[in-house]
Amino acid sequence: MVWKSTLSPWVGTRRSRDRRWAQAAAGLGLLLLATVAGGANARAPSPACALVKDLQDPLVHVSFDTVDGRIYVPVRVNGQGPFRFAVDTGASGMGRADSSLVQALALPVLGKADNSDGVSTATATTVQLASIQLGGLVRTDMEVITRDYASRSAAHAKFSGILGREFFADGLLVIDFPRKRLSFSRASMLSSDASGALPYQRAFRVPVSIGAVQAVGNLDTGANVSFVLPRALYDRVADRPLEAAGQGGLSNGTLDLQRAPVAGPFKVGDLRLSDVEVRVSDKYPELLVGAHALQQAVVLVDQRAQAVALCP
Repeated sequence: MVWKSTLSPWVGTRRSRDRRWAQAAAGLGLLLLATVAGGANARAPSPACALVKDLQDPLVHVSFDTVDGRIYVPVRVNGQGPFRFAVDTGASGMGRADSSLVQALALPVLGKADNSDGVSTATATTVQLASIQLGGLVRTDMEVITRDYASRSAAHAKFSGILGREFFADGLLVIDFPRKRLSFSRASMLSSDASGALPYQRAFRVPVSIGAVQAVGNLDTGANVSFVLPRALYDRVADRPLEAAGQGGLSNGTLDLQRAPVAGPFKVGDLRLSDVEVRVSDKYPELLVGAHALQQAVVLVDQRAQAVALCP
């Protein structure tokens, strides 16, 4: 939106059998070797965060800039550029085109499409992009929504377009915030049952705990906040008075926001944060996990397995 060493069962029971196996070792050598091999094949899934250091054959491995927590990468469009694009896991579809890009490439209007920002729905015009290239990842023949995003952004935060979640739908996306590196691989996969993985049903709604309260949060790298809490959820996790925090900009409008510190701790996967200033809304319908909460984490997203992981 524009505004996450396991031992094999054989090894685990080995010590209780050492004496009996030692007595029979001479006659069971071959059987023992076979048992070892079988135990190795039955080991538990690798921890999700191990993929960060073991990414296979990445198509994309680029540096990115951040402005107010949001990610910006260089992208070529229709063979021209590079243009500055935001990476937004809260944006549906392949992406968006700013009106400045439409003008620069003389793109004709193709049609219209409805777009929801979680609060309201609006109709926007669409254009056809022949290609978008990020590193070695190329998408072709895409119809994307176009809007005048630039006029609502400060000069240093302007962008030519947005890469939405479907742009990365057929591989593993790795966003390393501390090192400011973005990678994408089809050869590596985040298993939904790996240690540390967070399976989801709806992109990218993952379990979040705030103190003793369990909730579901929308992981949104395009939101320049730490957390946005619906008022009903805030009342369950904190009792401090709220202060006015101005307005938050959504794709189709704005929200009146309030703010307050929340002790937490907030837990999303392996990421833990305490004493966080949050935004609170009477109208926003769900807990939002924004870019500011992710700055010390590596975020893995694999839409093939419907799983994410957050590695501090």
